[in-house]
Amino acid sequence: MEKPFPHMTCGVCSKPYNDPRILSCLHSFCLQCLHHEIEKSGSQQMFQCPICEQNTSIPVGGASVLPQNLHLGFEVEVAGYMSKMVSNSEVCCDECVDGRNGLAVVFCCTCRQFLCKHCRDHHSSSRKLSMHKIVGLDQEGARQLHTTMKPRDHYCSQPNHEDNKLNFYCETCSLLVCFYAVTHNGHTMTDISTLAKAQRMEMTGALEEAKEVVTKLTGAIDENNRMVSKRNAFLAINQAFETLQQTLEERKKTLWSELEAISLSKTTALTLQKEQFEKMVGDIGHYTDMASQILQTHTDHEIVALGGLIPTELQATLKRVQTISLTPNQHSNISVSVKTDDLVRQLSKLVEIIVFFPSPSSCTWMSTSAAKVGTRYHVKVQSKTSKGEEYPHGGVEVKGEMRSKTHNGAVVYGEVEDHRDGTYTITLTPQTAGPHQLLITMDGQHVQNSPNDLDVRPKRDYHTLYNVQQVIQCNEPLCVAIHDNGDIYVGSDDDCIYVFDQTGQLENTIGSRGSGDGQFSYPSGITIKGNMLYVADSGNHRVQKLTSSGKFLHKFGQQGSGQGQFIWPRAVIIDSNNKLIVSDCNNHRIQIFNENCVWLLTIDGKGSGNHRFQSPWGLALDPQGNIHVAAKGSNIIKVFSKEGVYVRMYGDPNGPRGLAIDDEGYSLVSEVSGHCLSIYDPEENKIHTVGNLKNPYGTALDPRDGSVFIANYGANTVLKYCVNI
Repeated sequence: MEKPFPHMTCGVCSKPYNDPRILSCLHSFCLQCLHHEIEKSGSQQMFQCPICEQNTSIPVGGASVLPQNLHLGFEVEVAGYMSKMVSNSEVCCDECVDGRNGLAVVFCCTCRQFLCKHCRDHHSSSRKLSMHKIVGLDQEGARQLHTTMKPRDHYCSQPNHEDNKLNFYCETCSLLVCFYAVTHNGHTMTDISTLAKAQRMEMTGALEEAKEVVTKLTGAIDENNRMVSKRNAFLAINQAFETLQQTLEERKKTLWSELEAISLSKTTALTLQKEQFEKMVGDIGHYTDMASQILQTHTDHEIVALGGLIPTELQATLKRVQTISLTPNQHSNISVSVKTDDLVRQLSKLVEIIVFFPSPSSCTWMSTSAAKVGTRYHVKVQSKTSKGEEYPHGGVEVKGEMRSKTHNGAVVYGEVEDHRDGTYTITLTPQTAGPHQLLITMDGQHVQNSPNDLDVRPKRDYHTLYNVQQVIQCNEPLCVAIHDNGDIYVGSDDDCIYVFDQTGQLENTIGSRGSGDGQFSYPSGITIKGNMLYVADSGNHRVQKLTSSGKFLHKFGQQGSGQGQFIWPRAVIIDSNNKLIVSDCNNHRIQIFNENCVWLLTIDGKGSGNHRFQSPWGLALDPQGNIHVAAKGSNIIKVFSKEGVYVRMYGDPNGPRGLAIDDEGYSLVSEVSGHCLSIYDPEENKIHTVGNLKNPYGTALDPRDGSVFIANYGANTVLKYCVNI
C-alpha cells in the first residue's frame, strides 16, 4: 500500500516533523531545526528558507513565536499510526503493562492506542468506551483511520493550566491561549471559533480573487506569447511568397503556351512560303538544265524544231518569281518584354513586417444606454493605431471609472472585459445621481473624449407613484406625447392636436376637423421625433407627417386592406432606423414602412396561434427593439421582433389602449375598461396599478425625467405623475 502522506519529513533533519512551524513562504520545519538553523545563520531578524530561499522575518521571541502547523503535526501523527498498521511487524498493546495479554489486534481511533484482544473486549463492554471507533490492523483499517481520526484537543502548557483547552487567540502575542491565561490580561483576545470563521471567509474571498487574477494573468500570458510569437508573421510571409510563386508559375505556363501557339503559326506560314520558293527553284532548274543540255547537244535544225519552247517557259517562270515577295512573310525572331526592374522595386515593398500598437489618443468608445443609479452602464472601447486603423488584438490595460462631481467625488470603478479582438467592455454601476465624469484610460493614458461629462439619472421606482402633480384640462384627450423641450402634445376628439407648455398653458392648436392636408378626424395616435410630428389620423385612414409647429409635410395611406392601406390606424411609432410602425386596428395587423413611407412588412394578427391578435391599438418599443402591441380586442400585450417574428405575450389588461416603455424595460398600459394604468417590470410581472382613472386612452413618458402622462379621456383631463425616486 502506498503511504498516505509521502512528505512527512522535515527538509532540514529528514525526520518526521516534530512541532512543525510554518514560514511566510508556507514551508514548514521542526521547531528545534529552526532554532539551530537560525543560530547557525547568525541573523536574529531574517531567515532564508532552505527550500525556496525566500526570506521570513523572525518575530521577537524567535522561532517559538512562528505559527504552529497543527494540521501537519496531526498528519504526521496519523501517518505514524498507519505505518505501524500496514507493516508486517508485531505491535504490542498500548493498554496492557508490557503487553502481557498479547499483541495488538486493533487500534482505537479515539484513545489513539493499539489494543490486544483482551483490551478490545474491555472497550466493547465498557459503557464509556463502547462508542469509540475501532479499526483493524490492515490496509482497510489504515484507510478508515485516515478518514476517521480527528485532531486532538489542544491544552494550555502553562503550569496549573494543563487541563484547560486553548479556546482563545491572543492577537497581541499571536498565540493560542486558554481562558485563564493571566499573563495575557489586557491583551486583545478573540474566541477561536469566531476568529476561524472570519479567517475562513477571508481565505475564501482571497481564493476567489486569486482565481480571477490567475485567469487574467493566464490570459495575459497567452496574449504575451501570441504577441511575441513570430509564427503568425512567419506564416503570413510564407503565404505571401507562395502566392507570388504560384502567380509567377501560372504566368510562365501561360507565356509558354502563347509562345508555342505563336511559333506554330509562324512555322506553318514560313513552311508554305519555303515550299513555294523551293518549287520555283526546281522549275527554273529544270528549264536551265534542259537549255544547257540543248545548247551542247542539239543541232541548229533540232533547236529550231523546238519552236522557242525552252526560252518561253523559262521566261514565264522568271516572271512568276517577280510577282511574289521574296521576304519571309513572318518576322525572323520572337522578342520578350520583361520589366524586371519595376517588378523588383514593387516586390521589395510588397511584403513588409509591421509592428504596430494601439494609440490611446486614437481609441474610441461609445455607450448605447443612459447612466442610472443602481443600473449597469456598459461602455464599449475600440482600440486603434495612431493611423486610426482598428487594432485587432487584446492584452492592453484598459480602465474605466465614474467620478461624481458632488457627493465628495465618490468614485465607481469599472469591470473590464477584454474580448481579445481589440475591443473591451467596461461595466460600471453608478451609486449616486447627478453630474459625473467618465474617465477611460488605455495603458494609463486617456482615450478620445476622456474625461467626459456624464449625467447619472436617479433610479425610477414604479411600485408607487406620487400623487397627481399636474392636471391639464383638455376635451376628450385620445393620446399624448412629450417633446424633448417639455411641450405636451395631446390628440383630441375635437379633431385637432393641442400643444401645452410645461405649466399646462395652451400654446398652439394644430389642425381642424376635415380630410384635407393638415386636417384630422379622430387623431388617436401621435409620436414626436426631433421636430417631426407623426399623427395616426384614424377617421381619415391615413398617417400624416407635420413639423412640431404644425406645418403639413406628407401623408400616406387610404381606406382599404391592401399594402399601405388602413382601416382606423390607432398608433404610429418610429424605431431607431426611422422605420414607421402603424397599428392598423380594424385590419387586425401591424404595418411597417421605411422613412420614405414605403411599405416594408406586415405583421398579420388574423393568423392562428401566437401570431393571432385583434384590434391592435397602442404600440411601443422595448430597449431591445422589440415591438409591443396592446391588442384591445384580445386583452393581451403581444411582443414581436423587428422582423415581425412572435416573441412572447404578457399581461391581462382590461381594454388596453395606450402603451409606453421606458429605457429600462418597464411597460405602462392604460386600460380603458379597467379605468387604470398597469405597470409591468422588465420581466413583465405586474408590479403596480394606478387607479381612479376614467376611460384612460393614451399614455406617455417624459424623455427628460420619466414623468408619466395619461390621457384621461372620460374626465377630460391629462394627468401628470412623478416617478418615486
